[in-house]
Amino acid sequence: MKREMGIAKCGLACCLCSGNDTCAGCNSGECPGRDWCENRNCSMEKGIEGCYVCDESCSKGLLGKIKPLGFRTFIQRYGVETLLDCLERNEKNGVLYHREGINGDYDDFEDVEALISFIQSGK
Repeated sequence: MKREMGIAKCGLACCLCSGNDTCAGCNSGECPGRDWCENRNCSMEKGIEGCYVCDESCSKGLLGKIKPLGFRTFIQRYGVETLLDCLERNEKNGVLYHREGINGDYDDFEDVEALISFIQSGK
């Protein structure tokens, strides 16, 4: 885990991304998706850290998917540091963020609350 890379504007975990050896992350200004990522661009236009500090209820871009929406909701409830702590603990216990391509253990959910419970427990 590269904790210093933190969380992307949409709520996904740059710190655990399998591409973080070649990508400096969403917040670096060198993000490969900087031209097309709706969540990054919206956050930048609003001058906010990320979708997780936005009061609007939306499903723009990646927020139409369970994992980013679940991570965003988790951060809104418990904060970025708590999410990073949980992700770090889960990784040490064998939970994989990316197992095959960009899919991993956090992608097997169809419900935000079930994903949040998994983030908290690692089970």
